[in-house]
Amino acid sequence: MKGMIRQELKNYFKNPLYWVGILFILYGLFQILSPYLDVHYFHSKQEVQQTKPESLADADIMDGYVKSTEKERIDLAAKKIQSMIVKEFGEDAENVRKTLKEIRESGKSVSEMSDAIGEIYGYPKGYSFQYYYQVYEYHKGTKNEINKDLKEKLTAHSYSWYFGRKFADFGGLYLGFFSAVLLAFLFIRDTKRDTYELLHTKPVTAKAYVFGKAAGGFFSMAAAWLLFVVVFFALSAVAGIRNGLPVSLIEFLIPAVCYMLPNVLMIVSVYTIIALGFRNPLPGVPFLFLYLMYSNRGPLRPLAITVRFDGGFLEAVAPRAVYNQVFLLVVSAGLLFMASAIWKRRRIG
Repeated sequence: MKGMIRQELKNYFKNPLYWVGILFILYGLFQILSPYLDVHYFHSKQEVQQTKPESLADADIMDGYVKSTEKERIDLAAKKIQSMIVKEFGEDAENVRKTLKEIRESGKSVSEMSDAIGEIYGYPKGYSFQYYYQVYEYHKGTKNEINKDLKEKLTAHSYSWYFGRKFADFGGLYLGFFSAVLLAFLFIRDTKRDTYELLHTKPVTAKAYVFGKAAGGFFSMAAAWLLFVVVFFALSAVAGIRNGLPVSLIEFLIPAVCYMLPNVLMIVSVYTIIALGFRNPLPGVPFLFLYLMYSNRGPLRPLAITVRFDGGFLEAVAPRAVYNQVFLLVVSAGLLFMASAIWKRRRIG
């Protein structure tokens, strides 16, 4: 089995696509994660004013934006919609303010308030109250607001804890697609007819073959994962120390291990069962891409092989994925045992 693992590692390390994929992922992840390397305490009002996000949808703590409370979101949305109604429709500002206040104090939900405002005033420039309520999930904070929020969150966890979740979020997505492409090569040679028949004559047990191949594929992807971890922990550690933020390797590693490696193992196992079941790994390629699309849509789904962390940098909380990750390990083991049984029962003919 060890020899098989070593051989698969050599095969992948000699494959140019492996290294091209790694470089592509390093570049892509850096583009996405580099703004989070600029998280820091603000020292003046001018510094807060000078920071501007590329788009309001991407605004986060490093841009001087803080999470809005429910009341703040409603107040900011009401102020914006009032301004637009007055400007576009020429309504009296005081009358609009009073009407919006009555609607807000009526006990209606945000959706109901939005409908009520729309019935009275229509939709200035096509935008509704509910739209602005969503836009103002974050608002531009003052220096004290931003620093207070940072201090509270960084007292609870280190900077690495938050950065590690963003890394696991986007890194897990990249690694999933990378594995879905590269692991198609794992059984490509062995499932050729002559090689397939020859392998069955070798004095190697079904379990040794299946688990050896799967381990070789997994460790090849894990080597890429380790490289990503080293690079981005080093970058975040330098950024954290430079900005006076607490850094912790363990807190960075926990989400990277828990929310990325079980997913890779599941992808390996799916390829293994498909390759041995169909005597060809290629049917696994479209299946894995559909599987990734299924996993990446909406809330966490059963047996998802990507785990997304919604929210801003300081609010990046994983969905309740612990059971899903454990289940992935169990199902992966089951698939490998099934693949072993398939390999054992194959007859040359």
